[in-house]
Amino acid sequence: QVQLVESGGGLVQAGGSLRLACAASGRTLGSYSMGWFRQAPGKEREFVAVSGRGGGATYEDSVRGRFAISRDNARNTVYLQMNSLKVDDTAVYSCAASYEMGWPSQDDKYAFWGQGTQVTVSS
Repeated sequence: QVQLVESGGGLVQAGGSLRLACAASGRTLGSYSMGWFRQAPGKEREFVAVSGRGGGATYEDSVRGRFAISRDNARNTVYLQMNSLKVDDTAVYSCAASYEMGWPSQDDKYAFWGQGTQVTVSS
């Protein structure tokens, strides 16, 4: 079992950047595919990005080219670098761990979740 804690959220103007971090404890992140999801008020949770346990990454179409997911295995932490932020990126962002190989994008493939961090982008 792994415990996940997100940090790095906040308020930023449109066009700005934030870097979210997801720190893991209990097990090494190398055992998991690590995903980021977000949920805006009144909307369903949606996939943002995933770093596969076998390598590689994939992104939701609206963030591709603006967001980048990465891992620091020495720190047992996954990051989400978010650039060129838009008002529509406003949401609670959560990281999650999956045993699946490949790049799972469905939230029911993820066994462990963090508590989330709020990202608010102002116009």
